Amino acid sequence: MAYYFQAKQLCVGYQNQPLIQNIEIELKKGEILTLIGPNGAGKSTILKSIARQLELLGGSVLLEDKNLQSLSGRELAKKMAVVFTKRPHTELMTCEDVVATGRYPYTGRFGVLSAKDHEAVQEAMEAVHVLEFRDRDFAKISDGQRQRILLARAICQQPEILLLDEPTSYLDIKYKLEFLSVLQELQKKKGLTVILSLHELELAARVSDRILCVDGAFVEQVGTPEEVFRPGHLSKLFQITQGSFEEESQEMELAAVKGTPEIFVIAGNGSGRNTFRRLQREGIPFAAGLLWENDLDYPAAKALSSRLFSAPAFEPVSEELLEQAMRCMDGCRKVICCRESFGTLEDAQKRLLAYAKARGLSERDAQKYV
Repeated sequence: MAYYFQAKQLCVGYQNQPLIQNIEIELKKGEILTLIGPNGAGKSTILKSIARQLELLGGSVLLEDKNLQSLSGRELAKKMAVVFTKRPHTELMTCEDVVATGRYPYTGRFGVLSAKDHEAVQEAMEAVHVLEFRDRDFAKISDGQRQRILLARAICQQPEILLLDEPTSYLDIKYKLEFLSVLQELQKKKGLTVILSLHELELAARVSDRILCVDGAFVEQVGTPEEVFRPGHLSKLFQITQGSFEEESQEMELAAVKGTPEIFVIAGNGSGRNTFRRLQREGIPFAAGLLWENDLDYPAAKALSSRLFSAPAFEPVSEELLEQAMRCMDGCRKVICCRESFGTLEDAQKRLLAYAKARGLSERDAQKYV
């Protein structure tokens, strides 16, 4: 199989001191690779080494089987663009001026832009939705707006491969999604190959073709999102000891309140997550059930409840489990039911609510309680 980008036996670090060794990466044209790992694990070092901002301590980087070191600066700039965390120093430059600097590999000695260059600037700004900022001073816009301008500058360079270091760090939810949607669009329409680092694991799971897990001195794994987001893997990679991260749903929760349950929450179908989190914030230990293990509420209930009553997916709730939930409910001072109605297969849940009502424990509206 022919690969567009390859890193072979890569060794990276600073001042001749190796940080990460034996890095192997193979990407086909148009793939997105995301680097994830703890702070200080070496993600930025890998990106800077690929971009030739740091000298390689060993190994080689190939673009279309051509060694990166053999390319001139202008040749490399026509192939590769970078958007790193360091901000350019600008003085009295508009946002459009900054984007236009991305045309430097194509302009002459004096940097005069042709009609084709101006067209590329316009298209890049349209792609990232920043035309409204074109005449504004680059130094006087927000960090998130600057990040989008810098992406437009990189796109304006018309590269085949794009390197980005934490590109979504300064963006709100709307622009995080827009930013990554632009990358996917460029990937599909122009075959752009992307290598980026992200802290947001849920975004990495959605945008990546492949994920590289960095763990300090070595690359822990390279694989598809399905291979990397396996149960327990990322919790171990990030050494999570407080709270929890659920790989399959990408849900992150704070630590559960320990102790004998004071509240019993009847939930299901995603109705209980907000109640679970409110109780956790209030420091109230609670029990939850009856839930199937594929229910939308299950990951949060598993992470936050002090006791959980659940059944395997698509299996009937046993009488024994129902009895255990009722006995637990007997010890609680209140029951919160987050459901307006139950499905035809939820007979056990209906019986559990009826049991709570018979003992005067039920509070249907969770909002009233907290």
